[in-house]
Amino acid sequence: MTQPLFHAESYLKEFEATVTDVVDGGVVLDQTAFYTGGGGQPTDSGTLTVDGQDYQVSGIKRVDGKLVHQISGDLPTVGATVTGRIDWDRRYLLMRTHTALHILCGVVWRDYGAKVTGGNMTPGEARMDFEFENMTAEFAEEVEAKINAEVAAERDIIISNLTREEAEQVPDLIRTKINLLPPNIQEIRTIDIHGLDMQADGGTHVANTREVGVIKVVGHESKGRINKRLRIALEN
Repeated sequence: MTQPLFHAESYLKEFEATVTDVVDGGVVLDQTAFYTGGGGQPTDSGTLTVDGQDYQVSGIKRVDGKLVHQISGDLPTVGATVTGRIDWDRRYLLMRTHTALHILCGVVWRDYGAKVTGGNMTPGEARMDFEFENMTAEFAEEVEAKINAEVAAERDIIISNLTREEAEQVPDLIRTKINLLPPNIQEIRTIDIHGLDMQADGGTHVANTREVGVIKVVGHESKGRINKRLRIALEN
């Protein structure tokens, strides 16, 4: 079992670990700061270094329940101590993007009561689908102004862990139309944008909304009778 270091510290850029398994196309580590993917956020990339030799990690793949750091060509050996380094520019942009989606989700839920029906992101760009019957350009402009007001409010973002029993007592913790939490998960990780929004979430985020920067709503479209999409992009 690989310990996910990113759950406790999103800003961890470098770490040491031990190779516990070697499989076709990659290695398994005892712990990792590479985000392993999920919730629309893609996996991290970067390098693993062993005795001065760098191995390029293109991403993380789940194979038979194991988290495999994908490497082309030669691989480190089992038992090797590696230094992992994340492609930080890409990761930090994803952290800002993911937090922007939470701001968007929080504003839409607070002000319009619409649940999320889907979402996805790439570094600096994202989309989120909501349970709306109608969506206009004027509405998109209104939302853009509101989400940037939350960025300017410089709200702290707090990561916590709740027992499932505690989590089930928090109204609206699960904001998606379908509850995606497997019944066997007994500890729920939450992201709390202080004063705006609290949700169950396993991804990486910045520590304060000011780090997100300017958010532009760059598109809106209908994806069905009661399913509407907003597209956002970070300005820098």
